[in-house]
Amino acid sequence: MFKDVSSCNTYNYGDALYWDARYVEEGGSFDWYQRYSSLRPFVRNYIPTSSRVLMVGCGNAVMSEDMVADGYEDIMNVDISSVAIDMMKRKYEHIPQLKYMQMDVRDMSVFPDESFEGVIDKGTLDSLMCGNDAPISAAQMLGEITYGDPTVRMPHLIRPVYNWKVNLYIIPRPGFQRPEGCSSSIKSYLEPIPITEKGLLPAEFVLEDPDCHFIYVCKKDDMELSSATTYGLTVDLLQ
Repeated sequence: MFKDVSSCNTYNYGDALYWDARYVEEGGSFDWYQRYSSLRPFVRNYIPTSSRVLMVGCGNAVMSEDMVADGYEDIMNVDISSVAIDMMKRKYEHIPQLKYMQMDVRDMSVFPDESFEGVIDKGTLDSLMCGNDAPISAAQMLGEITYGDPTVRMPHLIRPVYNWKVNLYIIPRPGFQRPEGCSSSIKSYLEPIPITEKGLLPAEFVLEDPDCHFIYVCKKDDMELSSATTYGLTVDLLQ
């Protein structure tokens, strides 16, 4: 439940000033971990294209643009960096399906309850887990709506207060090639992985790609949240 020290570096990923400076310096666009093409089967399975979607920690990624091209009609994008939001507003001012607001995910009270059918977070939870007061920040974020495997993510996701049923999926990192003759513990990347009562991988489970990405699909009543998390940094899809 503490800060993921092993997965963090000297950068303060939980600080808006860090991201403002980074976006000014880099410009362009960047998608953490997986592109939409890889995540599409999960997104389309759990989030209808007619849903009002919240993209948490949108940064300068093109995932929202790809989702609109795939038929999604209403995506609200939020990020703590005003630099990123201003950049994306200018870039997509001609696409009415995409809206942008500067916001801290730890306080999204501007939105009434049940404002969205789907929430997607690709990397924001990881950033918070690398910042100060990580457990508090994570609770604030998840209450509003990585390097991190199930041992450091599940304790947050399975808290009784959220009342989520969590399914775990595992997909390899982009470009991963399975060694010849290697048998996999995973029948299909689109099938959930059996987990223990504590939400962890079975002791006998073997990861074919040690740097794989974890996807958490959490259901709450008729609302669903999916969270794609790298083995060490989070890529979160929240519904």
